[in-house]
Amino acid sequence: MILIGYLVCRFTPLNRSIWSQVESLVYFLFFPVLLFHSIIKSPLDLSAAGNLVGAGWALGLGGIALAYSVPYWPGFKKHVDLRQHAASAQVAFRFNSFIGLALAERLVGPQGLLVLAILIGVSVPLMNVGAVWPMARHGGRGLWGELARNPLIIGTAAGLLANLAGLSIPHWLEPTVTRIGSASLALGLMAAGAGMQLGSLQHAKLLGVAVLAIRHFLMPILALLLSRLFGLNPVQTTIFLAFSALPTASSAYVLAVRMGYDGAYVAALVTLSTVLGLVSLPFALAVLNRL
Repeated sequence: MILIGYLVCRFTPLNRSIWSQVESLVYFLFFPVLLFHSIIKSPLDLSAAGNLVGAGWALGLGGIALAYSVPYWPGFKKHVDLRQHAASAQVAFRFNSFIGLALAERLVGPQGLLVLAILIGVSVPLMNVGAVWPMARHGGRGLWGELARNPLIIGTAAGLLANLAGLSIPHWLEPTVTRIGSASLALGLMAAGAGMQLGSLQHAKLLGVAVLAIRHFLMPILALLLSRLFGLNPVQTTIFLAFSALPTASSAYVLAVRMGYDGAYVAALVTLSTVLGLVSLPFALAVLNRL
């Protein structure tokens, strides 16, 4: 889908002027609907999953801390542009929930979907705050204003509140909401491809290596340690490790563009992260899960 978006944008009349409007549609409508639907459709019992919630928050905070620390790594300070880092730090800790939802059911069935729904519900607000904060700070924008207007946070918060209140989507509306969610995956990936310029990675190779190493190597190792620390059961551990090794969120590109940053660079990182997921997921599930 990313490749199709790239080819369509470069070699057909459906150029950037078209895709900028598609990005807005996905960001302000389709992605929030998908998040809301993903959270509300599986009952959440947070009191019965306290350890899983704690592990999810700890993983998110750990990933954010690692991403923010990159400019201070030995030898990095002089080679990392702070504005570029503000836009790309989110790649290190955000996750592609679409791939995760499909994978969870394949791994352990409906129980896996419920575990992942809890992780999504508690992680998305934290990770969106982590993604927005450095861009709002370096862009001279108010953090709380950006968060209050962020449609991804609004969709997630609404889904959590509706779920905990025992609400559900009416049966007659379910097909429409499901189709919007499916469209968000296709259009989000194609929009990432349309904005992709792999040559932009030449400007910040070291930064790209750092954030992708965090996303695909350090996060799964951290997840293994946290699964032991919080005493997760085998099903929770399997889904938690898969969750930690997912490719980064395709909406990272859309968020960077909407906040006025280098979307082409972030799109290239999203593309590479999607490819690296073919390595990090087997690493987490076949190697770390057996330790």
